[in-house]
Amino acid sequence: MAVPSQPETRPVPSPYLPPYQLVIAGLKNATAGAAGGAACVLAGQPFDTIKVKMQTFPDVHRGVFQCLVRTIRVEGFRALYAGSPSSFLSNIAENSALFVFYGQSRELIRRVSGTRSCADLSVTQNACAGALSAVFSSLIVSPLELIKCRQQAQYELVLGKQSSTMASIVRNLVAKEGISGLYRGLTSTWVREIPGYFLFFGGYEMTRRLLSEDPSDPKPWIVVLAGGCGGACFWLGTYPADVVKSRQQVNAAGVKSVAFWPGFTKILRAEGIQGLYRGIGPTVIRSFPANGALFLAYELTMKALS
Repeated sequence: MAVPSQPETRPVPSPYLPPYQLVIAGLKNATAGAAGGAACVLAGQPFDTIKVKMQTFPDVHRGVFQCLVRTIRVEGFRALYAGSPSSFLSNIAENSALFVFYGQSRELIRRVSGTRSCADLSVTQNACAGALSAVFSSLIVSPLELIKCRQQAQYELVLGKQSSTMASIVRNLVAKEGISGLYRGLTSTWVREIPGYFLFFGGYEMTRRLLSEDPSDPKPWIVVLAGGCGGACFWLGTYPADVVKSRQQVNAAGVKSVAFWPGFTKILRAEGIQGLYRGIGPTVIRSFPANGALFLAYELTMKALS
């Protein structure tokens, strides 16, 4: 009598990546994030400078065009790139950390949800991974953005009489306010970044999937457009928090920082709802070249490293 053949059994893949693969994935994400951060600054720095000036000195800068013309006439064209060294440092550090934590957060959500691979995560799951990664990346970006904002607004702050290098700003802050001075505006940064990166990665993933026949290998123009849409979602959803953060970081140097909610209500009472959206025009415009370049550089670097 023939013995019935046993059905072939295949080993079930482990839901956990080995530690060395997590390290390799982290290094790839850090490298690709750094490339994306550099591309973001090159494409969007002038728009960011105009945004900070309009946010922090609304009595001086009434409109985008007026701010642009006045800055070039009074300070020179190079003023549009004020704070570029700290912007490069900030964006490279922020995006390296952001994409490292984003990759780890996606892996965590994949394990918890029982999804087969990170590529199979839904738009909402990717958005949640973005929000989680922002909790940690904000600790790096907040002091770097403070330095960048001070450099961009140095003319209005009358810092022309003193050195406004990154090192001198750090020395002055620490001397007057201690190490905690470097984290002025951290709460506002969290209020902006956590929901912002939920919208950022959610908007990117949704746009990419809607436009791509194969979302795993989108065309470059789709990556650029999806990155711009993600950036626009970020700023349209969180811009008031960014206005409060910029004023906390730039104004009242040496004075105890006003907490987020009192700062928010102060602007609302004094300037109305438009005060919380001052400078949003150049910001949304900037999001398309800047974030488009960020995601394109990230995706191309990841592809090259893989």
